[in-house]
Amino acid sequence: MAPMDLSSYPPPLRVDALGSPLLPRLMLEATMSRTGMFDGAWWPRSRRLQAELPDLITALTAHTGSVLRVGLDTVAWDEVPRTVTVDGRVIRISWFPGCDWTVSLTCGFQDHFLLLVVPPATDADTASAAMARASMRGNRRSSAQLLAPAYAAGRPVSLQD
Repeated sequence: MAPMDLSSYPPPLRVDALGSPLLPRLMLEATMSRTGMFDGAWWPRSRRLQAELPDLITALTAHTGSVLRVGLDTVAWDEVPRTVTVDGRVIRISWFPGCDWTVSLTCGFQDHFLLLVVPPATDADTASAAMARASMRGNRRSSAQLLAPAYAAGRPVSLQD
């Protein structure tokens, strides 16, 4: 058997103008106890799913194992492909109505992770607070409740900001 080529593992992440990696803005519940509504939160930098999702999947694979499928709401993103390829693996993308501000990741047989998705245009303080609450053990708030402080002035929460 030929040795495995690991020269491109883990897959490269996008970089900023200075060449520093743009790591996904991701926070997971520290104990991975899976006792709350959410298992963590993700704050993408844009609504371009094709650009954002591979880095999220790469980061999650280190914590959860292989991601097999992704479920999300198409309204939140500019374009939603049927699949995305990450590290040579094809991951299927499903979409569901009414899944506002969430992304579901299937990591094995009936092993699902649910992440709060913080809208890209959210200010840093509000995003940090929502991510921290979604990542607390035993969290029970809905995505609308977690993101409500961002729009206390009555403005509806939308990834389309």
